[in-house]
Order: sequence, then C-alpha cells, then structure tokens
Amino acid sequence: MPRLGLVIRWLSVLLLLGATPAIATATPTDERSSSDSKVTVGSPRTTFPRNKQNEPAVGVALNPLDPTILVSGANEEIDNAPCTDNGCQFTPGVTDSGIYFSLDGGEAWTQPTYTGWSARTGTPRVGPIGTVPWFYESGLVGDGDPALAFGPRPGPHGFSWSNGTRLYYASLTSNFPGTTTLNAQEAIAVSRTDDVRAAAGGDKNAWMRPVIASKLLTPDTFSDKEAIWADNAASSHFFGNVYACWTSYGAVTSPIVLARSTDGGTTWSNPVVI
Repeated sequence: MPRLGLVIRWLSVLLLLGATPAIATATPTDERSSSDSKVTVGSPRTTFPRNKQNEPAVGVALNPLDPTILVSGANEEIDNAPCTDNGCQFTPGVTDSGIYFSLDGGEAWTQPTYTGWSARTGTPRVGPIGTVPWFYESGLVGDGDPALAFGPRPGPHGFSWSNGTRLYYASLTSNFPGTTTLNAQEAIAVSRTDDVRAAAGGDKNAWMRPVIASKLLTPDTFSDKEAIWADNAASSHFFGNVYACWTSYGAVTSPIVLARSTDGGTTWSNPVVI
C-alpha cells in the first residue's frame, strides 16, 4: 500500500503541473480471434426448459496428446419435456449430464446425439438424447454436476501414454424410476471413453457404461459436489490412478471423502474420510 500511495501522489503532482505522464503500452503480438464460442450448440433457441443449462464443469478437459481436443460438461435439460400449464418440471428418468466436444482447440463445439430415455416431444420414451449415454440402460439417471479429466489409457502392460488417453466424466446419479440399483438418494458415477472423436461423432458405443464410484451407501446418503482427477505424471509411482472426491451428505455427518481406482475406473476403493 505505501508504494501504491507514492504512485498515486506522483500522478497527482504531474496532473497538477499540467504534465501528461508517460504510460507504457504493450503491443499485442497474438492476432488470433478472441471471440467467444458457444459450447451448448445442441439446444433449441426456444422451448424452456430444453434450452437451459447450468453448473458447467470448472474449466475443460484437455487431451494431453492432442491439445486441439477439449471436452466440457454441464447440467443439460435438452431431453426434458417442455413446460406445460402445470409448470416446468424435471422429467423423471431423464439424464441431465451434458457433454460437449471441440476438435479444433475451442473454436467450434459439437453436442452429440445418442439414444436413451428422452422426453423432447413431451412423452417420455426411448429416443434421442444430448447427454452422456448408458444411464437408462443401467437402471440409472445421470443427475449432472459434471467433473472431467483425461488420463493415460490402461493396456496389457499397465498405464502408458502410448496406449492413448481415457476421458473420465464424473456425475451424480440416482435410481431410474421403478428400479433399486442404488441404496442411496444420490451416488457418484464415472463414465469413460477411449475414443473421443467417435464419442463426439455420436457413437454411443464409444462410451463405457457408468460405474458407481461411491460405496458404503445408505438410504439417506446424498453424494454431491464431486471432483475427479487422473495422475498424469509418467514419473509417478501412481501413474494412471484415478481419484474421485465428493461430499457424502448423511443424516448425522457429511464428510468429504476420497476413492481411488487403479484399473482405469472399472473398480473403486471404499471411500476414506479426508
């Protein structure tokens, strides 16, 4: 603060004397376009709440082997039924875990279309979805709040960048109406793909089915506020391990917990309290 005070006093003196202080200016050398790019390109311009998104993932996942490939996510209501005279409600069973890809460093984005439980026409049925697939087929609903990370892909001899990359997409999840897949109000699911370009092109089979990362669940457990990261340092003893962290809200306590996967997200350890 003393130094800032001297600068302000110096400028005041110069202005009182009628002098114009010399101010250094930087000449930009990067002339690339700095305009914004729309990410949620699949939504209709009208028809609320189908044109609504919120709670985007903090930042984007960048493919370390190809920095032109970016992936983001958000709570996405494109597959919910349009509003009616009774209001605007979430359609039971519809996944809200939006996924968006850029293959040119963020200049343009695509929102792929897969198939799943959809209510775009107002009537819930199997149809087109603009969210991460395979939740409906797994007896689950993807409830958004996404977190994304790239890591090395596992191979016959362990993790290696030469195997390619694996994208991890963590989100909240609950039971599809009428199922008892989960013994909790909300759990943490992790979806994965090893072929981002195919996933961006609408290939549903490029995605693996979601895996439940949260264990030790009880009927009153509400898992929330998750984060995910993969150890991407080849020099690390834990190279390729994936870590998920979330708050496990319960009737008595709500600890922040951490789980680890050592096999590329196929199985997860019991959570430990941080």
